[in-house]
Amino acid sequence: MKSNTNLKSFLLKLYSLFMCFTLLLALVPFSAFAQEAESSDIIILYENDMHCAIDGYSKISALKSELLNTYNYVGVVSSGDFVQGDTLGAISKGEYIVNTMNMVGYDAIALGNHEFDYKFDRLKEIARSLNTTPVCSNFFKNNEAAPVFQPYTIKSYGDIDIAYIGVTTPDTLTSSSPAQFMDENGNYICNFSGTNLSQAVQTAIDSAKSEGADYIIGITHLGTEDVYEQWSVQALINNTEGFDVVLDGHSHSVVEKLEVADKSGNIVAVSSTGSKFANLGKLTISEGSFKTELIPTDSLTKTDPQIDEYIESIREEYSTLGNRVVGKSEVELLYQDENGNRLIRNTQTNLGDFCADAFRVVTGADIGVINGGGIRAQLGKGEITFNELLSVYPYNNTVCVVEVTGQQILDFLELSVSAYPEENGSFQHVSGLTYTLKSYLPSPVVFNENMAFESVKGERRVCNVKVLNSKTTLYEPIDENKTYTLSSHNYLLLDHGDGATMLDNSNIILNSGMLDVELLEVYINEHLGGIITKEYENAQGRVTVLTAPYTEPETSTPDKDADTSQISPQTGDYRHFYGVTAILLCTSAIIIAKRKKAQ
Repeated sequence: MKSNTNLKSFLLKLYSLFMCFTLLLALVPFSAFAQEAESSDIIILYENDMHCAIDGYSKISALKSELLNTYNYVGVVSSGDFVQGDTLGAISKGEYIVNTMNMVGYDAIALGNHEFDYKFDRLKEIARSLNTTPVCSNFFKNNEAAPVFQPYTIKSYGDIDIAYIGVTTPDTLTSSSPAQFMDENGNYICNFSGTNLSQAVQTAIDSAKSEGADYIIGITHLGTEDVYEQWSVQALINNTEGFDVVLDGHSHSVVEKLEVADKSGNIVAVSSTGSKFANLGKLTISEGSFKTELIPTDSLTKTDPQIDEYIESIREEYSTLGNRVVGKSEVELLYQDENGNRLIRNTQTNLGDFCADAFRVVTGADIGVINGGGIRAQLGKGEITFNELLSVYPYNNTVCVVEVTGQQILDFLELSVSAYPEENGSFQHVSGLTYTLKSYLPSPVVFNENMAFESVKGERRVCNVKVLNSKTTLYEPIDENKTYTLSSHNYLLLDHGDGATMLDNSNIILNSGMLDVELLEVYINEHLGGIITKEYENAQGRVTVLTAPYTEPETSTPDKDADTSQISPQTGDYRHFYGVTAILLCTSAIIIAKRKKAQ
């Protein structure tokens, strides 16, 4: 009887515990279980081509913190081009940007071509300052087996290991101060695997897998459009196998998801956020599935207070210099159109004319040129600050003048328009020179394996080239054998930028160290009287583009019975002209006869 009582008591206690547990379950919201189920997913926030748009880092940091309330694993990665592009980067040579990225906390960072703009020694300092070692699988010193930078990094998210493989566009060799990759004799001592890109990247993929990586994510700076096709991200994926996802940069493309087949036929998702934090990318990895999506940064309202405070402090540091007024403009000098197309890279614009004029006029050279890729922002009407000039010229290039032959100029112009009508950073704006472009012809430029100029084979697209004679103020046909002075910056004239190898070994007659941004200030104040006038309201017609071969218009035969007595000489009919001339001759004869009679 006692045992029955004990059993009954035990069952009552068990029942009470069960009811309490049930009540607790009822009080817990269902969303808690949903969040716990989602927490095993991995979230990777990604960006590319930030170009010093520093405010975006505050938003990406805030979003990261917010997501950590729901997900156990949230990472952040960059596909390059972060230290250059605005005044904050130029003044600090990337230091301000690196400090801000460290505050966000990145899992992996790839190198863009513009990370090399402050030269290789500075890049090594930047790499040491970053809390995360940057990755690049395809940058080598010649005759060395291992890449200069770490080819990939593996990060653990719980039980999942992800390898991030960095890839930098091979056109960095010519698009970012080529001289830094050469020896004193002008021979390349470094390479970006331009002839074997897929092989270099495949080696990194295989190595990461052998280390136990569960997933392979590419953080590439190659581009999906308006880039060299053989070095596009599509071409890389087509010729490799092993990528699960590729987060790309360089072409500033907005790509939420592009599906590309790899060498084995597997589909790889590609995504890119645009530029300057137009969007933030969000990659969700869930049990082997990969979803990419883009979040417009303007839709995010939360920011990181610590990063906001830091940004405010550094802006105060350079505000005295950057905000001083250097002049004013009566016109808007255009960089792009209303749709965001970068006119400066394939069209003669008033901004390009202004910048090219500054090089020619300030230095006194025969010709001034500036590549479209070297101009990074437009100038509006009204007061112009030093910061605004620095936004136009953010690279800290120095002003140079060299002596070149007419033939070198002709080759240089062919290189300039080789990609026309596509956007290309090597498109040159000119001053003291005019020419005609036969756009209907294919480019005759032959490139070497590094996509630098090698020769011209075939009919030239550029013709009718004329150079301004400063004494007569007339434009005269260029003389292939004559020597001219050419003004631009060190990137083009000394560093063989944009593959301008035809300028090698040119005689340097000026390399004073003046910055290009200082040149603009001097031009505005000392040559334009402090005002950019309406002289620059429109582009000045220095390039004539022909879209089809020119043919003489047909001349119609006038009707025999038609009254042509009033046809102007400009039409090609001179009968009216001859009649007037006869009357004048008769009148003159009568006057002369009267004078003789009077004598």
